[in-house]
Amino acid sequence: MEPTNAVRDATHVLLSIPPGSDGDPAFFHHAEQIAKTRTVKWVGYLSTTGVYGNRDGGWVDEASDLRPSNLRSKRRVDAERKWLRWGEYNGIPTQIFRLAGIYGPGRSVADQIKAGTAMRVSKPGQAFSRIHVEDIATVLAASIANPRPGGIYNVCDDEPAPSSEVTSYVCGLMNIAPPPLIPFENAALSPISKSFWEDNRRVRNDKIKAELGVKLAFPDYRTGMRAVLGT
Repeated sequence: MEPTNAVRDATHVLLSIPPGSDGDPAFFHHAEQIAKTRTVKWVGYLSTTGVYGNRDGGWVDEASDLRPSNLRSKRRVDAERKWLRWGEYNGIPTQIFRLAGIYGPGRSVADQIKAGTAMRVSKPGQAFSRIHVEDIATVLAASIANPRPGGIYNVCDDEPAPSSEVTSYVCGLMNIAPPPLIPFENAALSPISKSFWEDNRRVRNDKIKAELGVKLAFPDYRTGMRAVLGT
């Protein structure tokens, strides 16, 4: 299969389409074409920290074993492995980026608060890792400048935190009374939201700093949310 106009003469390919029931559509439709370009010198696959599954609040890093706890994350593991094997076989530097919860302008708890849909859910010991969208771009640029074939990177900030804590903090910045604290078992969460709450882990990000030299602009939710709100 010859390269299409979508990838012909490309030098860098960033893969962000989530896999479906039939696997990764980008791999199925374009892996062979990308390999035949002879111009691509960097491939990045955006995965998720969900591949680590539940650790009951424990820490994970890139060397931790993968324990995906739902079908969505199992598909991510499969896609990661396919692209890494593809990269090694074709001699094209291919890197995996496991993203934590993404937030930024237009996509944050501040928008939920403004819309009146924010909730503060309490589940003792639960914490979520997150990452500002601008810091994702910084990590990707650092990898492009210094490709590491087969490299796997956690992309998250320095401080996992309960979502209720983040909501309370942002309400304070906005001078709005925080919504009431609701026990997890009483919270009206969608099925997909509940699936995120079933996993509890804290994600380390040392490798993006040590190997790629990344300095996060928003190392915690406080600096990130102040930037989102312009405060």
